[in-house]
Amino acid sequence: MKRLQWPSWMPIDPYILLLLGTVGLAALLPARGTGADVASGASTAAIAFLFFLYGARLSTREAVEGLKHWRLHVTVLACTFVIFPLLGLAARGLEPVLLTHNLYTGLLFLTLVPSTIQSSIAFTSMARGNVPAAICAGSFSSLAGIVVTPLLAAALLGGSGGGFSADSLVKIVLQLLVPFLAGQVLRRWIGGFITRHKKVLGYVDRGSILLVVYTAFSEGMVQGIWHQVSAVRLAGLLAVEGVLLAVMLTLTWYGAKALGFHREDRIAIQFAGSKKSLASGLPMASVLFGAHASLAVLPLMLFHQMQLMVCAVIAKRRAHDPEAATTPVPPAAASRIAVGTAPRSD
Repeated sequence: MKRLQWPSWMPIDPYILLLLGTVGLAALLPARGTGADVASGASTAAIAFLFFLYGARLSTREAVEGLKHWRLHVTVLACTFVIFPLLGLAARGLEPVLLTHNLYTGLLFLTLVPSTIQSSIAFTSMARGNVPAAICAGSFSSLAGIVVTPLLAAALLGGSGGGFSADSLVKIVLQLLVPFLAGQVLRRWIGGFITRHKKVLGYVDRGSILLVVYTAFSEGMVQGIWHQVSAVRLAGLLAVEGVLLAVMLTLTWYGAKALGFHREDRIAIQFAGSKKSLASGLPMASVLFGAHASLAVLPLMLFHQMQLMVCAVIAKRRAHDPEAATTPVPPAAASRIAVGTAPRSD
């Protein structure tokens, strides 16, 4: 029997369905008491291990080689950590008419997290863009986000960060940066093992994120914060995020053209500079927001699926542009972008 696939025009990520199922589980059976303590401890350990794997996977040699294309990487970083946050601040005028305070805080937080890696590479490859540049741009953004995102959160969220404080910065360093650096140091000895078992470890990635989501939404249920969100507010949030994504996709494409980048580089800039990482954002939110993390990550979860669906359509159209390169898309990259097969947890 042939494997059942989603329609090509509706690339709904099956992993998003797992995330939604985890949210539903937390709503029906939230962790309480001792169970909550166990879930919180397991979540903390899972986050640390997740960033340890990130560090072990990043090739130092590839990162150094990627520095040669520094103008492109600076452009992507500026889109991710400057333009996105500015747009997030501009959306403050929508509170409280369209968005509640907590939803706006989550929206602003989503503008602060780093870019994706896997999906940016897959879409760039599919659109016949500069794949090596996309690899380095996503890696640099994720690395910078470990430091930049908490600092931006401290500056822009302040007291609204649901318990954000100097202690949160220490937790970020100990829980995210230290494991990442440990992975980089040990890569010399474990890099081969990780490469050989990347598929299995990919399940560990996704399982860790599901555990973080369950813990965060369980805390939200126990705190009783879900009564603050209505269907009208969610519809307003989706509309705002749609506009945000459209603005960033437009700015990255035409802005890169104005800066003199060639077509292949513009594709890498558009896909790396317009997306936000669910894998990096969820662990950071759990540290920064504590019991309020459930509402804080809701905008990021919705934006993540929206960006995948829209970028899949754009990538397919870019691949058929008259000026598209004649070099065929590598089979491995093409298979990753197939619906339900791409690594979508980033």
